[in-house]
Amino acid sequence: MVDFKLIQHILSHMVEYSDDKIISEVLKSMSDVTRRSLLTRLCQEGPCRVTDLASYYDMSLNAISKHIKVLERCELVTRKTIGRTHWIEADLARIHVVENWFKELKSIWELRLEKLTDILESETKND
Repeated sequence: MVDFKLIQHILSHMVEYSDDKIISEVLKSMSDVTRRSLLTRLCQEGPCRVTDLASYYDMSLNAISKHIKVLERCELVTRKTIGRTHWIEADLARIHVVENWFKELKSIWELRLEKLTDILESETKND
């Protein structure tokens, strides 16, 4: 016999996460291809000057600075000013919050699929 209430409970389970604001901010800031590229470059190369970062893109220094400011507000990068030079460095602490959220989602789906498999196997045995 299929326990439809149990199935409904499993399928309707929603993740409640205490870091929703951080997750939303990170995903919004990373929705732009240029910002994703900037963060990737910073992770690969380490701290870079803003002018060096701008040299990789076909856009103005001002436009790159605006993208960097979005990443700063979201705390995905930090800026250190030494004299007139601005150094930008990746800070992945908030990325780990999103990564953990995705891991939770994955584990919930795995549990749901396991339970569904159990139900289907039980149904098959009963037939």
